[in-house]
Amino acid sequence: MQPNIKILERCSTPRGEIQLQYRNNNYEIISNGTFLMATYNGESERLMVKASLDCVHKPQKILIGGLGVGFSLSEALRSNRVEEVVVVEIEEKIIEWNNLYFAEYSDHALSDSRTRVVKADLLKWMQETNEKFDVICLDIDNGPDWTVTEANNSLYKEAGLNTLLGLMNPEGVIAFWSANSSEAFALRLSEYFNEVEEYTVEVERGVPDVVYIAKLPK
Repeated sequence: MQPNIKILERCSTPRGEIQLQYRNNNYEIISNGTFLMATYNGESERLMVKASLDCVHKPQKILIGGLGVGFSLSEALRSNRVEEVVVVEIEEKIIEWNNLYFAEYSDHALSDSRTRVVKADLLKWMQETNEKFDVICLDIDNGPDWTVTEANNSLYKEAGLNTLLGLMNPEGVIAFWSANSSEAFALRLSEYFNEVEEYTVEVERGVPDVVYIAKLPK
């Protein structure tokens, strides 16, 4: 272990091991040995939400898949046009860590009266809910080509996209965060939506983060 890393908590879940560590004045979450998220940067997560809100005339109800460290939720709550943000997060520990450690990084977003956190598997929850959303922002894994949790693959496939369309208001948008560009996924989105935009955000190391925004369902 690197000397500047302090492991704060490590626990087992049905999806494997999840670890919270503190390094260089920031928190990092590791899932099954793979880096998942951290309290530094957050530019691409914020861009995903801001660009999505800009596409919608009345973005009143927002769905965020994956709480992360709260960057996406915090960005959604910056808009006074937003009336409610539903955040679906599968890991109880991530919700707990947001309350205990990440609040200052997310402007205490979980305490906002417009926030509703649902502890659930997003894929199952999408099948069961009858709610509709103006903006859907999805960041439950590392993207269509590199999922830490194998079951999340279906979110980016035909079944997942069809389910998402059922949650979307007619003039709404859906955004996907990805740790890398995926030409195949962009093409798949174009089969379901008339407009697909790809945003890239440079990172300090490695390939840029990517955000896909899809609107105008076919």
